[in-house]
This record gives sequence, structure tokens and C-alpha cells, in this order.
Amino acid sequence: MYLKKNNGPAYVTLPNGRKFTRSDLPPVSTKRWVASRKATVVLGVETNLISMAEACDMYALSEDEFNEWYTAIKAHGFAALKATKLKSYRQP
Repeated sequence: MYLKKNNGPAYVTLPNGRKFTRSDLPPVSTKRWVASRKATVVLGVETNLISMAEACDMYALSEDEFNEWYTAIKAHGFAALKATKLKSYRQP
């Protein structure tokens, strides 16, 4: 059996005590990005489980798109990632 060696840690411990692993990340084949999947990828990068470059490569994201997700979460929280709420959080 062959196991792929990952560059980052096997898991990170979140402030609430839960272990966050690479298996908690969305599948690489993800096409439909709901808010929870976006937030999970941002959490993975934020906790140094994966790098931003690795996340962009894995999920075919541009750095700008990832930065928009990150900025939305930091400025307005999880709700800002929902497609139905985009107008509420955009700058005029």
C-alpha cells in the first residue's frame, strides 16, 4: 500500500479541542462551492494545515478568489460566504 507524503502536519488542534485533518477538507473534485466548503478551505490555510498555494492548486482557485473568501470571513463572518447574502456585504 502506498501512502502519499504530505508536506504539512497530519492534523492541527483547533481552539475548541477538535482535531482538524486533511480528510476534513472538501474533495479535490469539488465543483459546487457552498459556504461551508469555502470556510473549511480557509480554515485549513489559516491553521497551516495546507498552504494557500497548495489550496489554490488542489481546488483550481485563483489567489484573488481565495483572498476574497478570506477577507469576507474576516470582515463579516461565515454568512458573508453565502451566495444569497453577497449583495449585503459588497461595498457600494
